[in-house]
Amino acid sequence: MRRRGLSLALGLLLGAGAGVTAGAQSLPATAGLTQNIASLAALPADPAALPAPLTRNGHQIFASFREGLAMAQCDADATSPRWRRQFAHAPSRLGNVEDDALPLFGYVVDELRAAGLPTEFALIPFVESGYRPGARNASGPAGLWQFIATTARNHRVPMESGYDGRLSAVDSTRAAVRYLKTLYGMFGGDWQLAVMAYNAGEYRILQALRRGGMNAQNARPAELPGLSPITHAYVEKLHALACVLEQAEKEPELMAALDRPVPVLRGHALPAGTSLADWSARNALDPARVARLNPAVTGKRAGTRVLAPALPDMVLGSESQIAASTTPAAALPAPARVDVASSAVAIAGATGTGRGHTVRSGESAWTIARRYGIPVKTLLSRNNLDANAILKPGMVLRFEESR
Repeated sequence: MRRRGLSLALGLLLGAGAGVTAGAQSLPATAGLTQNIASLAALPADPAALPAPLTRNGHQIFASFREGLAMAQCDADATSPRWRRQFAHAPSRLGNVEDDALPLFGYVVDELRAAGLPTEFALIPFVESGYRPGARNASGPAGLWQFIATTARNHRVPMESGYDGRLSAVDSTRAAVRYLKTLYGMFGGDWQLAVMAYNAGEYRILQALRRGGMNAQNARPAELPGLSPITHAYVEKLHALACVLEQAEKEPELMAALDRPVPVLRGHALPAGTSLADWSARNALDPARVARLNPAVTGKRAGTRVLAPALPDMVLGSESQIAASTTPAAALPAPARVDVASSAVAIAGATGTGRGHTVRSGESAWTIARRYGIPVKTLLSRNNLDANAILKPGMVLRFEESR
């Protein structure tokens, strides 16, 4: 909210200056500025009261994923070339505008970050289903997270005649996030142990820790005894995916493919007696895309939540936050006040040098460097940043334009 408010404030301040020139005979400069600042003060300071963005840049999704990683740099020694080759296609899936993988990836990253979980967990659907909500395995698992029926029921995923909640990206992701949060806490915030428990079951991991004379604080996941090679390989696959995506940042063609508007996905309540196609048409959404995202919805089941692009009247917040939000407004703390005018002037002063660039939402080092015709390494070095730095909106970067 602060970043968006500051950007808006700067725009209004500049607009106020232009308005003074055009209509100086009617209002003094301070009057127009006062009116603009008063208008800003009336805006809601609580982010939850703001309308949700309908789209975002693909780089913004990628940056949010990178920012949420428990391990900022991939551990190449923890995997093998075999797994890196197997998942080498993952970046191209994200870059394909016809594929739903990038908006789905963004949805899962949002849910994990809202729950305070590392975004390594967002790689699990790549391993399990290739980020395909309708994926089915002949041995029984189904959906984005490949739950078996028993596990799904244990984690409150709706399973009934005519509706398999495992095929719902909303129901299954909500359950997966709850389960991963439990495992993450159970194993002391070690994401690798949590992933192994997700694959093999928490009791097997607890037994392995006891046999190895370890606990969650001093565990060496790769050395846990008595576990199936499949479980150890599961962690290796996630490491491989992390390395593949890290390497992708150095591929200009892929980063260019990510530089596009991507719909923000949210859960929506499907009105009783309404088909998915009718609901899509009523909200001016692509019915084919909505159908692809919701293979679980085949009828007019009451209480169904569907995954689809955000609508203009929605508010900010993850699906889990919205579902859990039952606190009365009167019980919420008053929002902090922001000195809009002084903050906006500070930004204006920082960007007025002619050799600085204020980072906007969705921008990356690659897009900024391309804009000014300089190598990414040059941009990073002049700002004392390394290759894994996450650029945040509002940051001011120094550069020298090529002539």
